[in-house]
Amino acid sequence: MVTSIVYGEFERFVIHPYGFEVIFKTPVALREGFKWFVISGMSNIVTPILGLLLLGSIHRFIKKPILISATVYWLTIFFLISDPLNLSVGPFLYGGDAYGIVEGLNVPIYVVQFIGFIVFLINRELIAVKLLPAYNITTRHPVFVPWLKR
Repeated sequence: MVTSIVYGEFERFVIHPYGFEVIFKTPVALREGFKWFVISGMSNIVTPILGLLLLGSIHRFIKKPILISATVYWLTIFFLISDPLNLSVGPFLYGGDAYGIVEGLNVPIYVVQFIGFIVFLINRELIAVKLLPAYNITTRHPVFVPWLKR
């Protein structure tokens, strides 16, 4: 949203049952150029980076009061997987930021989806290998155990 304000494209913010949407001034059919990568892609880059920063400093939050510790735990998971999942699955369901990135970079949608899915899988592995053990969480559920051999 911030980048759309910087570029003068912000019109309004809408909350849907499946997530948030920023409505831009320029109609979809008229959008072209690299600025659409910046407008649509910046949050998809910044959010996982925030997740990685939280994951890297997780040791500072584990011994804090439960409200802080639990909030950082869930924020880390959310930041690491929400935007990569949005980019990889979102175009099948509701469109989303992937199409702005496609417009800005002039690449096929499948490239953005593939990269989003790879980042999702890497971040899922980081959650299984780093975050869950840091909180002494053990599980045998296939979604939450490390897939790569250590």
